[in-house]
Amino acid sequence: MTTNNLNIWLETARPKTLPLALATILTGSALAYRAGQFSWGIMLLCLLTATLLQVLSNFANDYGDHQKGSDTAERIGPLRGIQQGAISAKQLKTALKWLVAAGLLSGGLLIFTAYRSIGDLLAFSLLGVLAIVAAITYTVGTKPYGYMGLGDISVFIFFGLLAVGGTYYLQTHSLDFTILFPAAACGFLSTAVLNINNLRDIEQDAKAGKNTLAVRLGAHKGRVYHCILLGLAALCYLIFALLCFRHMTDFLFIIVLPLLAKHAMFVYRSKDPLLLRPMLAQMSLLALLTNILFSLGLLIG
Repeated sequence: MTTNNLNIWLETARPKTLPLALATILTGSALAYRAGQFSWGIMLLCLLTATLLQVLSNFANDYGDHQKGSDTAERIGPLRGIQQGAISAKQLKTALKWLVAAGLLSGGLLIFTAYRSIGDLLAFSLLGVLAIVAAITYTVGTKPYGYMGLGDISVFIFFGLLAVGGTYYLQTHSLDFTILFPAAACGFLSTAVLNINNLRDIEQDAKAGKNTLAVRLGAHKGRVYHCILLGLAALCYLIFALLCFRHMTDFLFIIVLPLLAKHAMFVYRSKDPLLLRPMLAQMSLLALLTNILFSLGLLIG
């Protein structure tokens, strides 16, 4: 494989979105550490599995959009490998199969390492299969849910509630209702990354019949929705810090709130989708930074 081909495949994996996997697993593991049940092995397997699922979702998104003709020359975002002709549909489909196999292997090893009961084994095996199905059917299939505006709720569940809650449970084998707040916060931030992508491509998606939530809401309401997502994320972190207060470092994440507010205001004021192109990477990094500070506050507190 040439350097150019490798770069094309790396671009298809969309590295700018991958900090989301790290953010959610880091938060779930920090919460487990706070509960006195941290495991390096389980955390690393969770991170590997989450990253593989995210890359699988990104590859499937490109494949599904290409099959439906949604990616055209009018697309504002970076030209994708399959869109440029650098990767064929057959090659991408083969890569999807390998990613499914890798995800099953990594997830299986994670479950085998962490489970303590048949209930754990069955529940997380089912959740793993559902996560793979959700990653693929976002844009692939006869009725992809991403084309019906349901992508946001899927991201909120799988890259928020389940990623954080599952990481926490697999290390502690317990659940506390307060975990829902940072899990939901991660979900809102992850959804905001998807929303930036959809706001950027809103005009082209509408023409192609890809009715994302941004298309359904319209550009103005989609930008308001983005601000609401960030506000809800901040509120969830604050509620958790107040409910579970142990030390002032629990509020360390507040440092990044002005950056989130600045980002939200820029998105709200940006009526030209072209201006949103660099915002996807920024939103992804802000999600990671927020969760790093939140987790660091838990660890040193």
